[in-house]
Amino acid sequence: MNTESVLFYLFAAILVFASGMVVTVKNSVYAALWLVLAFFTTAGVWLLLEAEFLAITLVLVYVGAVMVLFLFVVMMLDIDIAPLKEGFTRYLPIGLLIGAVIVIEIVIIVGPERFGLEAMPAPIPHAADYSNTKELGRLLYIDYVYPFELAAVILVLAIIAAIVLTLRPKRWSKFVAVEKQLEAKSSDRVRVVKMPSEKKKH
Repeated sequence: MNTESVLFYLFAAILVFASGMVVTVKNSVYAALWLVLAFFTTAGVWLLLEAEFLAITLVLVYVGAVMVLFLFVVMMLDIDIAPLKEGFTRYLPIGLLIGAVIVIEIVIIVGPERFGLEAMPAPIPHAADYSNTKELGRLLYIDYVYPFELAAVILVLAIIAAIVLTLRPKRWSKFVAVEKQLEAKSSDRVRVVKMPSEKKKH
């Protein structure tokens, strides 16, 4: 067994263990940290497959941005874990049954006859100056340029729709027009009434 196979099985074992800890640990912060370890291990597996662009993107985007944001949200919300633990034992049998069905389906679909070395051989080793990022960009912007642009347009439309829905005036909200506040004058708000002072008679 060569070094690459040893590293793959090592990363795979760490990934399975970290994934199991994500769904079984009781503290949400610890679950997020275990998920960070799973992301780093997945990046290592992708590096073994010579997909360094995906590995770097996974570390920068998910570990560097998404998981940090998730940790901040979990720590600021201060979630009460006690109500979440109440139904764990009650739903454990159905959870184990669903997990077993998922594992069986994965074994049936991702089997050695479909994803073994005979069906999918190991990637051809490339030269030292080979750039996975360059090849991925060439594939996206040449072979799949129209689907890529279509996906970009759909994402832009989704962003615009989200902004429009956010800025839509709500009937139950108290909307304040800033321009009308700036145009307001003191004479429109306050009326000064002059009254002669009178001495109270006893």
